[in-house]
Amino acid sequence: MSIFLTETDRVIVQGMTGSEGRKHTRRMLCAGTKVVAGVNPRKAGTTVTFDVAPIGPGAGEVQAGTVEVPVYGTVAEAKEATGAEVSVVFVPPAFAKDAVVEAVDAGVRLVVVITEGVPVQDTAEFWAAAKASVDENGKQITRIIGPNCPGIITPEECLVGITPANITGKGKIGLVSKSGTLTYQMMFELADIGFTT
Repeated sequence: MSIFLTETDRVIVQGMTGSEGRKHTRRMLCAGTKVVAGVNPRKAGTTVTFDVAPIGPGAGEVQAGTVEVPVYGTVAEAKEATGAEVSVVFVPPAFAKDAVVEAVDAGVRLVVVITEGVPVQDTAEFWAAAKASVDENGKQITRIIGPNCPGIITPEECLVGITPANITGKGKIGLVSKSGTLTYQMMFELADIGFTT
């Protein structure tokens, strides 16, 4: 059973055109993640090409070759065009708050903030925005993971973030950690048992 993330989730990458965004978007695609859009207002209307090769047995239906991912000017445009409900943020700290608030305003269900060095005030503000994002039944719409985190992985289904997809497999353990490095270590040490999320 996965938590928060499944193989059917469609993912937007905010900051996909930067060096870290490109590198980790490629890794997410290789892990089987359905990355369907990038967001960069200055590069809207372009596409980014990724060379993709499956990573391990969890890469699902990934075929070796190239993948073209379109870039949109806003999260709302990307969500409307692709039906994506998950966004991952790879933007510099100074722009992270605006990126997360934009995703919250667009009604994205899950926002994963990889960026480190985000000011505490900015973090408090985008968390408050997410807390205030409620549907007609009063249920919170947007969940945030991060900032300064390795992301979330449902092994052999979907990776959103920077976690190495080839260090573990599916299993029955759920793992939550404050340390990215210790998360990787636990996943590796318990790989024979495996993880749900």
